[in-house]
Amino acid sequence: MKTQRHQFATVHTHPMRTTFDLPESVLHQLKARAALEGSTLNRLAVELIERGLAQPASPHRKPAGDQLPPISLGRRMGVKNPSNAALFELIDE
Repeated sequence: MKTQRHQFATVHTHPMRTTFDLPESVLHQLKARAALEGSTLNRLAVELIERGLAQPASPHRKPAGDQLPPISLGRRMGVKNPSNAALFELIDE
């Protein structure tokens, strides 16, 4: 068990078990890298995941849920949050 002290509380963290389906090539790379670094597969995987999570989110990631990604169709409409009526006026131009 790992204990971390924070300003207002002491937090005890317990390792959680989970299962990942990794492509065979990724597993081989992880095992090789862990061996080269004198680490365990588990320690290396945790380190790499923590490093990845510490990075800012990529603006090119897929949107969550059922949101569609923005697309560019050329010129800007010049209308912010247009109503149906405003869109029909633009089409008629």
